[in-house]
Amino acid sequence: MRPYVPDILPLTGLDFGRLIRLTGPANAALARYDGLLQSVINPSVMLSPLTNQEAVLSSKIEGTQATVDEVLEYEAGIEFDPEKVKDIQEVVNYREALTLAKQSLAHRPLNLHLIREMHGRLMNSVRGADKSPGQFRIHQNWIGPHNCTLENASFVPPSPLQLLDHLEAFERYMAGDEIDPLVQVAVVHAQFELLHPFNDGNGRVGRLLIPLFLFQKRVLASPMFYLSEYLEAHRDEYYARLRGISQQQDWTGWLEFFLRAILEQAQTNATRVVTILDLYERMKRQISDILKSQYAIQVLDALFDRPIFQSPDFVERSGIPKNSALPFLRMLKEAGILHALREQSGRRPAILAFPELLNCAEGRKVL
Repeated sequence: MRPYVPDILPLTGLDFGRLIRLTGPANAALARYDGLLQSVINPSVMLSPLTNQEAVLSSKIEGTQATVDEVLEYEAGIEFDPEKVKDIQEVVNYREALTLAKQSLAHRPLNLHLIREMHGRLMNSVRGADKSPGQFRIHQNWIGPHNCTLENASFVPPSPLQLLDHLEAFERYMAGDEIDPLVQVAVVHAQFELLHPFNDGNGRVGRLLIPLFLFQKRVLASPMFYLSEYLEAHRDEYYARLRGISQQQDWTGWLEFFLRAILEQAQTNATRVVTILDLYERMKRQISDILKSQYAIQVLDALFDRPIFQSPDFVERSGIPKNSALPFLRMLKEAGILHALREQSGRRPAILAFPELLNCAEGRKVL
């Protein structure tokens, strides 16, 4: 099979008659979601469960098996077997790569240099760490069944000899403006996946680009719109639509799929954010009534920021004096708001969980 030759961007020949019925509703749904984000006083704290969930689901698409609660339990000090730790570390790296990029976009554009930095953080000390983290590939790679040869591959990305030229054209396209930013982000994601510029980790980097690009284009006030939940639920169609581009140049079919993904995920995310905000307001009243302390909001914010934690970590993050913080935790545990995953034993601190937030963020009973 010959290496794929990417289409020149911006694209020509798109069937906007088919796309127009989706661009309006998708933009409207995303705008409603963004309005909710802007109403949140501290979205990075209050909505951190959504970021954790995105890191888990994007990694799951690539075969990583770890749940949100396992990641948080690991970070709180619960031990897991070495194979599970590898999965968890990949999720943690994904979250760190997103944070790195978000901070970087405050003073520089989304470009190839930043993408390499994100990849380096993503692949740090995990499976694939031997595949040139942070460096574009210099050898031909391909996609297909395990141990397949180049001749039997289902997809062969562009030759490394032309890769840099394609990447520079991709960078210029990201910096420009398309007729609709949602159409543009759909093209950005697909083109990156088809270029497949790294030896490993391309899917995760490509999904990270979605919220970051929308944030850079000021479609979102914060890069907290995640599509991996939809893409994981429609994984077969996701890959089939990408193959449709490489095999039949069916960009319109891909764009219809992607716009539908934005529309449905924006609606789902908006519902989840409303549920989390309602929980925050309810817990604000309840915790204030229980603690009767000036520190009630600090307690609440610390629980939302990390809903599974060791008691010393809670003291440090909340900034509340230890002689007040530890009795607060005991009172919240007695009230049923916190649940002990591990009781204190000697010098080993307790590990506590805020199960209602975890259940709320995932839409299912976790704890």
